[in-house]
Amino acid sequence: MKKYIILTLSLIPLLTYSQANKFYRKAIRETDLNEKINLFTKVLELDSKNLDAYFYRGIAKNDLGDYHGAIVDYSKIIVLKPDADTYYNRGNSRYSLKDFVGAKNDYSKSFELDSTFIDALYSLGCVKYDLEDYKGAIDDFSKVIKVVPDQPKTYTLRAAAHKAIKEYKNALKDYSLAILAEPSAHNFYNRGVFYMEINYYQKANADFTTSLRFNKNNAFAYFYRGASHLLLGKHNSAISDFSMALKFDATDFDAILGLSLAYYKIGDTPNAESNLKKVKSILSPDNGVMTIDSFANTYWFQNQYFYFNNNMTSLLKL
Repeated sequence: MKKYIILTLSLIPLLTYSQANKFYRKAIRETDLNEKINLFTKVLELDSKNLDAYFYRGIAKNDLGDYHGAIVDYSKIIVLKPDADTYYNRGNSRYSLKDFVGAKNDYSKSFELDSTFIDALYSLGCVKYDLEDYKGAIDDFSKVIKVVPDQPKTYTLRAAAHKAIKEYKNALKDYSLAILAEPSAHNFYNRGVFYMEINYYQKANADFTTSLRFNKNNAFAYFYRGASHLLLGKHNSAISDFSMALKFDATDFDAILGLSLAYYKIGDTPNAESNLKKVKSILSPDNGVMTIDSFANTYWFQNQYFYFNNNMTSLLKL
């Protein structure tokens, strides 16, 4: 009898492991995230040191938006057996919570543990950019580009970092390299916007035109091309583009304001006044008296102030 009892007890750990393994296999196949978490929890109740269960439960929690719960699971792994993947995933969860410093530390540790983990280095560059460490971001993106030179997004992000520290020549070079890597609507559009910011209106106009050849459904490209036309003195072309932008969003006050300015420039006072009235109804629905400062939230006030001020002062007097 004693022998039988001893034999039975010796089977318990094996049976427990078998049951835990059964739950684990089922959890891996499960597509419902809540049930997946439930199954991995059962695994951990039977086998508290199953690091894979913590890892995959963490992923499921993250995908459900439970970032704090995911961080707890990843942290349990890191305490017991730290690895690059877990640091990287915890960094993603922290990033989702806008804990940029925590995310930066995790991405850095991930890349330290695995110097071939380019996604970790790319993410490190991104979070440095968010933390306004633009030079650090440029260094990281440059390292990524050496390994993966054909990804336009990295060039675009490095360009934005260069722009933030007013290295405009380097920024322009990177926007152009993004186009070489992928001559797409998005990349021509990005360079066009940059050209607008540095007052190269003719080149901006050309990029927006190319962008629209790839994608005719980008309202922003119509608006910006309209703005470049207006600033180049091509008022009828500006009217055409602003009108196209408004087909996508009839309440786009920047496009309506652009129309008002363009009509004013060709001497069409009725249409200039009509569109200005529409802008007033959006920006000042209480029909208060409008001054130049009433347009402080518009593209024109923030980006083309001198042109806007010179023309709007007269337009408001109509």
